Amino acid sequence: MPYARSTVSHEQPRADEEPEAVRAAVGQARAAAPAWEALGHRERGARLLRWRRVMAGRLDEIVALLEREAGKVRADALVELAAAFEHLGWAARHAGPVLRRRTVRSGPLMFNQRSTVEYRPYGVVGVIGPWNYPVHTPLGSVSYALAAGNAVVLKPSEHTPGTGRWLAETFAEAVPDMPVLGVVTGDGGTGAALCAAGVDKVAFTGSPGTGARVLAACAPSLTPVLLELGGKDALVVADDADVDAAVEAALWGGCANAGQSCAGIERVYVAEGVYERFLARIARRAPEIRGGGTGGDYGRMALPGQLDVVRRHIDDALARGARAVVGGPGSVVPPDVVTGPVVLADVPEDADAVREETFGPVLVVNRVRDAEEGVARANASAYGLGGAVFARRGGVRLARAMRTGMVSVNDVLTFTAVGALPFGGRGRSGFGRIHGADGLREFAAPQAVTRRRFAAPLAIQTFARGPRDLRHFELLLRRRG
Repeated sequence: MPYARSTVSHEQPRADEEPEAVRAAVGQARAAAPAWEALGHRERGARLLRWRRVMAGRLDEIVALLEREAGKVRADALVELAAAFEHLGWAARHAGPVLRRRTVRSGPLMFNQRSTVEYRPYGVVGVIGPWNYPVHTPLGSVSYALAAGNAVVLKPSEHTPGTGRWLAETFAEAVPDMPVLGVVTGDGGTGAALCAAGVDKVAFTGSPGTGARVLAACAPSLTPVLLELGGKDALVVADDADVDAAVEAALWGGCANAGQSCAGIERVYVAEGVYERFLARIARRAPEIRGGGTGGDYGRMALPGQLDVVRRHIDDALARGARAVVGGPGSVVPPDVVTGPVVLADVPEDADAVREETFGPVLVVNRVRDAEEGVARANASAYGLGGAVFARRGGVRLARAMRTGMVSVNDVLTFTAVGALPFGGRGRSGFGRIHGADGLREFAAPQAVTRRRFAAPLAIQTFARGPRDLRHFELLLRRRG
């Protein structure tokens, strides 16, 4: 059955057991939440840091699990865990300063009031995690929600249930007296049951189609939702860019984790002044990168069905007149391997490989007049998650012109591992933020409080006011106009 503690069976649930088991997990979390909130930020942070130490002490276990369930090579697993540990530590240490009660100015009209604002936990947060980064991505919600004082019920992807269970087991080892992190396993039916189980907020990472269904499932109860729905991220290369560095970054951003990164680079727009040099360099460098598992630079595709998407995008681009600079249809080897990077040039902007999320080690490299046109092409996408710019001059200006939630300048994907930075997108990439101060506030509701310190000289907000009060109040308003 789906389980909420590490002592429960690891077997997959039957469909008719899911709603009842999910409600039980949410009920257990709700019962545990008040004591967790009462600990305060400092004590919760100490327990979260203890959890991180437990996970680090069992590093080989989770690396092996990521290799087995998600198809990662060891290097990709370690990179994922490093980012996850960074964000867990940041949330643990900064929840107090970000969310604590603070005094704000009351203004001249309410100068007799003391005004404060603080951020209070929602209660129970449901987190629905993905399969491509089954530790780092859900922890971006789980750790920030816990640090803010909530209890959490996590539904990992049905393709990586063991990873979700491992997170619950290590938390129970670090914090044995407070069952505020529960796990329920299963497919989309379990996710739907979680949305309907009375949680106070849902954080979902996945495809736009599934995200829309999560939003619809939460609408009847007006349950707030955070959605991170993927991207079609672009790298823009200016005329004055370091071409060799841009090529290396494009290959890493596009092919790490077998290209299965929501913020990975899928499109590259190169200014015409350096386009041929960029293309020649990537044609030499890309064949040196090997994929597909043991001994490779990146692992297998986690879902065999995703291989069909990769193949379709390559075939569609070539049928529309694109050319394969590196690799091609022959790089796609069933059931789950893309043997090396596929680099496609001169791809029409209406091709699937430009418009849709490929989620595989495929790079579209297109010529543009200059970096400004590259940014315009990047912004033409319905997605708006992340992006990158390579330029020796004006890089920040170009980055600010990109319609995305995050941008790296002269690098790629660096924002994912900076604890203080928010992560999230615009448009088809969803809404809401994890990580950083914005991520902490995402899992806490602001509460404003005013407290009267003394009686106001003018009695206005009372029916006991007199004509004199109104005359003076009107005079005050005229002077403030």
